[in-house]
Amino acid sequence: MTPAAPARPGQELLERYAALAFDKQTDLYEVIGDNSWNVDMAAGTISFGPQLVFPIQVLGSFSHQSETWLWAWDNAQSDLPEPLLAQARQLRAYGEQHGIDLLTVNQFDATPNDLHAIGSIASGMFEASGYYLADYGQGILVVTVESEQIDQGAKHDFARVSTVFPQVIGVFEMRHRPAFIHYITQKGGTLSETADTVTATLGTSTLTAHFDELGRLAKLQGTARP
Repeated sequence: MTPAAPARPGQELLERYAALAFDKQTDLYEVIGDNSWNVDMAAGTISFGPQLVFPIQVLGSFSHQSETWLWAWDNAQSDLPEPLLAQARQLRAYGEQHGIDLLTVNQFDATPNDLHAIGSIASGMFEASGYYLADYGQGILVVTVESEQIDQGAKHDFARVSTVFPQVIGVFEMRHRPAFIHYITQKGGTLSETADTVTATLGTSTLTAHFDELGRLAKLQGTARP
């Protein structure tokens, strides 16, 4: 019998990384489309066709039958090539240092949101190009992906932010205002703040996020300069 799902990671990790991770996921899927995937563990790559082959790190796997997550650093995954476990091991060390059960309990009951949380945190902490949930029938392998092609497709405009940010705060419980500030800062924007707004300059766009008395996003509006 596996233990109950551990406490969710500290709010700070998701506030710091989740929005930018979801942004990168848009770039990733614009490159790979709906192509089928194939993982070559010996080569340490995932491919989406002969022209789309990217290095990976393996974080762990989710079992559809038991609905449990198993970290790749666990002994049960010892057949994986050691170089592919570097990020998983670093996440474990970080979790031990900061008391984050999600990163240190080897196996636990999980939900799809846990997979996205783990992928988002890893994508952000290691500045990956994205993460991928590779469904192999019996379960889902979660990996991070590195690709200059994906990175070069990054967009820095109001349309991207206005799509991504409402999506991510709808998936994860987090404080909206700190998450927005982290997101814009990581995308290279500049910020100015008042009691209930954060105004950002990002590329050719100016965005203003309005927050209610609880710090929740109330409205996001923007303009683009020619």
